[in-house]
Amino acid sequence: MKALVLEELKRPLRLEERADPVAGPGEVVVTLQAASLNRRDYWITQGLYPRIRMPVVPGSDGAGVVSAAGEGVGDELVGREVLVHPAKNWGDDPGAQGEDFEVLGMPEDGTFATHLLTTPSQLHSRPEHLSMFEAAALPIAGLTAWRALFTQGELQEGQRVLITGSGGGVALFCVQFAIAAGAEVFVTSSSEEKIKGALDLGASAGVSYREKGWAKEFRSSHGQLDLIVDGAGGSDYSGLLELARPASRIVSYGFTAGAPESLDLFRLFWKQVRIIGSTLGTRTEMEAMLEFISNHQLHPVIDSTYALRDGNRALDCMKNHQQFGKLALDCGES
Repeated sequence: MKALVLEELKRPLRLEERADPVAGPGEVVVTLQAASLNRRDYWITQGLYPRIRMPVVPGSDGAGVVSAAGEGVGDELVGREVLVHPAKNWGDDPGAQGEDFEVLGMPEDGTFATHLLTTPSQLHSRPEHLSMFEAAALPIAGLTAWRALFTQGELQEGQRVLITGSGGGVALFCVQFAIAAGAEVFVTSSSEEKIKGALDLGASAGVSYREKGWAKEFRSSHGQLDLIVDGAGGSDYSGLLELARPASRIVSYGFTAGAPESLDLFRLFWKQVRIIGSTLGTRTEMEAMLEFISNHQLHPVIDSTYALRDGNRALDCMKNHQQFGKLALDCGES
């Protein structure tokens, strides 16, 4: 097998030849056809993630075909087209992950490879209407978006929702899911081109967060919101409270722009706004998300695809926030 390996922080991944994995008792081997990148993968290469160990094969998202099954695993799995569930050991509480929770690709080897050794419990059948690349784009971003919108955000049909940072994988899944659920969707982005892309997906309006005072302008033009889903944080975070209706929700799933510089606590409690944290999700949520995608025949937005050997180019694209949608790797073209 071939794999992209992180051997040193802040250095390019190295394409390495390794022995093919062998399925032990209770295990399966997936011959990967596609993988996709997440911001997490870039953070790991820069040392900005806990419990980093090296060498390691990054990558949390993947799709392919079960090519071998170990003792105790039914032979009917062999040949099945699957996508990989990225969250491991969530625990018994659906409200939050337990102490043993981890994500594929760190500390265990992940999907930037031609093969993956895993267990049947980490696999889901590929939705029939999706290509392998589309299926590989789903796990991290799709699951994160689903939990943020529906479990934590409690989005209902007819509500008004703002998705910040349109262009990123999670944000675009939020846009697609919320529109399909019958919500009125608004977006922010740094790019007019990315805003147009969200409008093409069905968003009602968008605004550039690079414009000074954008939150006040947004409220004047579009009013207040029932739900805001944010993955950026940063200096604009307190401004989200200006856009939130009384008794509304703000769900935070990331902080790509860093920690908020300030937070207007008076506005927070006076408007009785709930700020809710969210990350990834359970297997039950993953199954619900896959069913929703199949019922609505949704297709993930893929910006571009790279050969496995060109994974460092894909990471550079993610570093510079150039993409609109997911960046995918062709694991069959190493």
